[in-house]
Amino acid sequence: NSSRGRILFAAKGCVACHSVNGVGGEAAPNLDAHSMQPYMNLFDFAARMWRGAATMIAMQEEAFGEQINFSGEELANIIAFLHDESEQHKFTEADIPPEIMPLMNHMHDETGGGAAAHGEELGHGTEPSGEHQDDEGAEPHDD
Repeated sequence: NSSRGRILFAAKGCVACHSVNGVGGEAAPNLDAHSMQPYMNLFDFAARMWRGAATMIAMQEEAFGEQINFSGEELANIIAFLHDESEQHKFTEADIPPEIMPLMNHMHDETGGGAAAHGEELGHGTEPSGEHQDDEGAEPHDD
């Protein structure tokens, strides 16, 4: 469930270090769907997390005072979110719980940052409704 994964990505604090849609920290790799492999095996994803586990746990303990734990279902939902570009385009700073916000090591300002700036980087515009669209003449890209 990618919409549940969007909520968990922020609530579990992933956003403190990782960014999606131009929103989030810069201490760890961005996790935009357009930069991910289209079909990632869950075991490969777990293996990537395992390789970075020591660093992630140390950062979690420093930032949150404890290690973050995930159920299998929560991790599956987050992975679904990380591979769902349309759901990622809905992700904004408004999704970040107030207790996570101070832990962020990078925030975009309200004028020209966040999802809007990220969309511009990719050659996207947004309709007033928030719907995603490609700008006319935009350079081709993988999303």
